[in-house]
Amino acid sequence: MIPSVIESQRAFFHTGATLGLNFRRQMLKKLQGALDKWEKPLADALWTDLHKSYEEAYLTELSIVKGEVKNHLRHLGSWVKRKRVSTPIKMFPSRSFIVSEPLGNTLIMAPWNYPVQLLLNPLVGAISAGCTAVLKPSPYVPNVSATLARMIEDTFDSQYIAVVQGNREVNQALLAQRFDLIFFTGSPSLGKMVMEAASKHLTPVILELGGKSPCIVDRDADIKTAAKRIAWGKTLNSGQTCIAPDYLLIHEEVKEHFIEAFAKAVKELHGSDIKAHKHYVRMVSDRAFERVKGYLAEGDILYGGRTDASERFIEPTILDPHISLSDADADAKANGKAVLTEEIFGPVFPLLTFKESDEVVAYITRREKPLAFYYFGSEENGWRILHHTSSGGACINDTIMHIANEHVPFGGVGNSGMGAYHGEESFRAFSHRRTVVATGTWIDLPFRYMPYRMFGLVKKIV
Repeated sequence: MIPSVIESQRAFFHTGATLGLNFRRQMLKKLQGALDKWEKPLADALWTDLHKSYEEAYLTELSIVKGEVKNHLRHLGSWVKRKRVSTPIKMFPSRSFIVSEPLGNTLIMAPWNYPVQLLLNPLVGAISAGCTAVLKPSPYVPNVSATLARMIEDTFDSQYIAVVQGNREVNQALLAQRFDLIFFTGSPSLGKMVMEAASKHLTPVILELGGKSPCIVDRDADIKTAAKRIAWGKTLNSGQTCIAPDYLLIHEEVKEHFIEAFAKAVKELHGSDIKAHKHYVRMVSDRAFERVKGYLAEGDILYGGRTDASERFIEPTILDPHISLSDADADAKANGKAVLTEEIFGPVFPLLTFKESDEVVAYITRREKPLAFYYFGSEENGWRILHHTSSGGACINDTIMHIANEHVPFGGVGNSGMGAYHGEESFRAFSHRRTVVATGTWIDLPFRYMPYRMFGLVKKIV
């Protein structure tokens, strides 16, 4: 089945049907209509698989894709235009252009944590760029994946956009095929497997991965505001967010104040009984529940800690692994704890203390580059720390919100990914920027031809 789907898409692409601006706009409008038509079924499926409320499903999944479609419809006409660029005098009488052309047949592989947004947002870029797409949703959210498949089948012809369902064996079968681009969102370990498979065909990849995103609270931070924004960022989707703050680096002078403020913030966000709150998501599977619950044994629980296996519920938890960045053995102690070395992807928050911000920079730069970076304190000091560190994206005095601006690129760096998308970056992600030089024939200067007459003059020009 998989080879036949890919061959039919390849044949369709070579007809040139996807190249026209009108076709791309029509397909974006079809996707726009499908999102409205299938909004309730998708929201219901998200509730069934993840206990994700309609409000959270709309804000973090559906609205983001709808906004992306609107943005592309608004700007696609200018993005696809041939761009004239300057040409040096040495190339006279030539003119130079950049032409954006579709890469071709693409594969989009999405994870389970934001299964609608992370499958359909890249698709917007594929449609805008003029590509075809094979979509591979996650089997860990079966109701969402089945609903997405029905939506795509109801909206598009499979020779243009198709959904392939299945587990890792299906992933391997897909990755064995030749595509013109693979767009993968998932863990760094799986990203390496995707890149290895793609290398056999020299297929370009965009890898949206993850990692341990630090969250720093300095001594001059507005603790109440910081606690609320951090609690929101950590409890959103129950911490199952690739850009969730992963661990806390707290100035030792504000540690107790922050823990108290965090507890109050969680109560404000989710009520006195978070387990009963409709906006608190559950772990995606029993396996995920057991993995995240296991972290609770790696330190003292300073806040939270309740669990319920029958509901895959884990309360937001601050954990003290008893490590200070001022400790000479901080790295050795951290390496012995999975909660400080693995991406948590859940509502457990290990807390480490520091005395000086230089300790923070040193600790972070010794580790893999994270997908996100959060700093709470004076903006001036935030910029200074950012200057000495690296991450896919960052917020000063906020969390998560850098993903909400479609006018800036979203992507990782190093171990947290490669490539970027959102807005025009999505269009470019699925396009090849082709250089074209057009040279007039009304004159043909002899300087470039052998035997290179007037070489002294030419040398000055070039």
